[in-house]
Amino acid sequence: MTVIYPSPIFGPVHSRRLGVSLGINLLPADGKVCSFDCIYCECGFNADHRAKKPLPTREEVRSALEAKLQEMQQNGPAPDVLTFAGNGEPTLHPRFPEIIADTLELRDRYFPFAKVSVLSNATMIARPEVRMALAKVDNNILKLDTIDADYIHLTDRPVGKYSVEEIIGNMKAFDGNCIIQTMFMKGTYEGKDVNNTTDDFVLPWLEQVKEIAPRQVMIYTIDRETPAHGLQKATHEELNRIGELVRGTGIPCSVSY
Repeated sequence: MTVIYPSPIFGPVHSRRLGVSLGINLLPADGKVCSFDCIYCECGFNADHRAKKPLPTREEVRSALEAKLQEMQQNGPAPDVLTFAGNGEPTLHPRFPEIIADTLELRDRYFPFAKVSVLSNATMIARPEVRMALAKVDNNILKLDTIDADYIHLTDRPVGKYSVEEIIGNMKAFDGNCIIQTMFMKGTYEGKDVNNTTDDFVLPWLEQVKEIAPRQVMIYTIDRETPAHGLQKATHEELNRIGELVRGTGIPCSVSY
């Protein structure tokens, strides 16, 4: 079942990777706005869920977030993390830097031990203001599913111009203050093999991860229904093998099945 999240605040939900997570959705509540159109996205394909409502304003996000944090302070549960996620790419919001500043201020006031995380596909990190905002959060989680351009265009399906070399260069600019997140899966799409768990994909990806030198790598596989049929989860054994390869470089790696 396709998941379209409320906006601007949803949850809290229990995240496989992050714990008790209060979601912050900077996209409309009635559809998707994303610079990728991933074949595995739980929110479905972009064309099937075009948003008609506007983006929430900075003021709407701040007001809704403060109200929810006040409620959680009174009634629980305490959030482990405030997570920018939802119906697409959060860094597309034109006021993203200001919203990050507001969120950090509110976090410090209500739940100073909670982390602020951003789940991003990294398409906007060439913009200095986006990069500066991401550098301020606790968990700057950037997607890099592979370094193979053909595979990216088949599975992540960037909207507009996309250069994996430029993305990797911009990831390096964080000087290690980032987390790399990678989806591993198998199966077929449009008659083509989408298995990126083999050494042909993993070893070149691993070399670039070493160059980026993130403070952590998160690897995961399909967890919910996907808009493309024919996709399969990577196995525990396959994910564990990749996780060990990452750890062998000295970089911590979490594995979510």
